[in-house]
Amino acid sequence: MNTQKNNSLGPFVVLTFIYFIVGFLTTVNGQFQGPLKIAFLSHTEELKNTLTTLISFFFFLGYLLNSSLGGRWINSHGYKSTLLRALAVMVGGLLTYSFSSWLVVHYGEAGINILADRIPYGYFVFLLGSYLMGTSAALLQVVINPYIAAYDLPGTQPVQRMNIVCAINSFGTTIAPFFVTGIMFAGVALESVTADQLLVPFLLIALCIILTTAVTSRLSLPDIQGTRADSGEKLSRSIWSFRHLKLGVIAIFFYVGAEVSVGVNVNLHAMELIEAGHGLSFFGKDHLILWGLDLGIPALLATLYWGGFMVGRLTFSFFNQVSSRVLLVVTTFIAIVLTFIAIFTNNLWVLVSVGLCHSVMWSCIFTLAIKGLGRYTSKASGVFMMGVFGGAIFPVLQGVLADIWDSWQWTWLIVIVCELVMLYYALSGSRIKDADKLQ
Repeated sequence: MNTQKNNSLGPFVVLTFIYFIVGFLTTVNGQFQGPLKIAFLSHTEELKNTLTTLISFFFFLGYLLNSSLGGRWINSHGYKSTLLRALAVMVGGLLTYSFSSWLVVHYGEAGINILADRIPYGYFVFLLGSYLMGTSAALLQVVINPYIAAYDLPGTQPVQRMNIVCAINSFGTTIAPFFVTGIMFAGVALESVTADQLLVPFLLIALCIILTTAVTSRLSLPDIQGTRADSGEKLSRSIWSFRHLKLGVIAIFFYVGAEVSVGVNVNLHAMELIEAGHGLSFFGKDHLILWGLDLGIPALLATLYWGGFMVGRLTFSFFNQVSSRVLLVVTTFIAIVLTFIAIFTNNLWVLVSVGLCHSVMWSCIFTLAIKGLGRYTSKASGVFMMGVFGGAIFPVLQGVLADIWDSWQWTWLIVIVCELVMLYYALSGSRIKDADKLQ
């Protein structure tokens, strides 16, 4: 077995770059809700918001169904092989996206009727692509999260390394809304986007992932000792027997639900306010013009939210003396206060500021959930990632409520519920019981 022999920066850099790709493409997927609502679902009425949010649902369904597969692959084949397999699945997802565009362009009238709405087949193909992308993101994170947490880089703590990697991930999520609006749709007005604008960009991204896979296959990525079972080795305990891990899965379920709900639905709420004539001016302007491209306020709100993740993670990466538990308590409490203010004032600028608080919650929950698990760590990582399915449930639930209430304003109470669950985990659920301490 090729195991870690030094503290080389190389593996850390490689995994950080791949984590950037995960963040970038995750947000690209979410940001398609607005454009696809126009390009694919322009003739739907009764289920428009529900069908739109299903894009995120299928993305995170990949986490629920396939995260545990990543843990099994790591134990059987090692970290590097699992990483390469995950990248191959990502290429498949990108090619499926391109095919959905081709199908709508050439067979746009072909589809099925759901209630009073006509849904094109290309929409369902896009959902398949979203599922494959979610699967690849889940597998990649099953590899990267425990590897980064366990990799002994001098002068750093596990939560610091996680925050550094997640900060680069957040850079990808920050630039993704502008990529979708300014490059893929060439800065055209949202109501004018067309499906044919998806085809070439996704083919080019697929080519980039293929090149990344080829380079990664030639790099050294040593296994980390003590984080996985050897091939054929049976572990004596069920992974679900560890209370702090089990509750950590629940906490991450609600965390990702809150994170994704704001990230992918804030632009839909913004579109509602703009259509109603309320306006969301930015320094007195109704549109953001950058390098000659009209990027729009909805894209700016999403960018500020994900940008808050990058700023927060970079900032907290210097806090090597603050425990994960304390960070989680403080940030969840502040997020609750900010979300209440945003709901009662219907102010989306306040809402996106919770990105600063959400920025460190992932690192805190993950490090608390896998603490002290030793050879169970890689398997625990796969189980932990199943909780990311919350990103599928809560945005769709919010879309359903928006259809029922005919407004997005009070649907943000969902985020409050999620924050309260995380606060409980920080205060009580993350504490390791004596029975869960490995000898």
